[in-house]
Amino acid sequence: MAKFNKLAVMAKMEEAPMVPVFYHKDAEAACAVVKACYEGGVRCFEFTNRGDFAHEVFEAVVKFAAKECADMAVGVGSVVDPGTASLYMQLGACFVVGPLFNPEVAKVCNRRQVPYIPGCGTVSEVGAAQEAGCEVCKVFPGDVLGPKFVKGLKAPMPWSKIMVTGGVEPTEENLTAWQKAGADYVGMGSKLFPKDKVESKDWAYVTDKCKEALSYLK
Repeated sequence: MAKFNKLAVMAKMEEAPMVPVFYHKDAEAACAVVKACYEGGVRCFEFTNRGDFAHEVFEAVVKFAAKECADMAVGVGSVVDPGTASLYMQLGACFVVGPLFNPEVAKVCNRRQVPYIPGCGTVSEVGAAQEAGCEVCKVFPGDVLGPKFVKGLKAPMPWSKIMVTGGVEPTEENLTAWQKAGADYVGMGSKLFPKDKVESKDWAYVTDKCKEALSYLK
């Protein structure tokens, strides 16, 4: 069961509008990254459903966060079907993110009051997701659609809450461009977790980058 309900998760996203996106097959490394992000001010963390037995790593991360990162809402990403969403919610996912919009996922998430943040690449997809109860829509892939897409979408639909993922970088120039276009939140993966830093277990680098990125967003 989710530790935080929909209202609590949304409040955390408002407080710290960056959601790190990360996967690692080793639970110890994944937990260390969550802790590093937490110390950097992050309050919503997306663990992606990618490798074999990813749900087992996720379970370890949720249990770790409950003890070591009391205010962290741990969610799951790369979810494309309701069965997978249900599995992760059973393991404690506080929110569910997808690369696409599946109305069947919206149903199972709404039933448990868990936020569903679907990936949308058109204005019509955003509208359909909002009608299905999605408070936040993920513009994806961000590096393909660009800030102009967000700005164009927000003009006729200013009530939209948009999270951009893909091509987001922890630099003032990049983050400012997304914010000026109207993005409310950003999801950030590889640029926040360079492979060499993860392999060398340089968790201080991750913490510092989170602090830096959040300073630009706030």
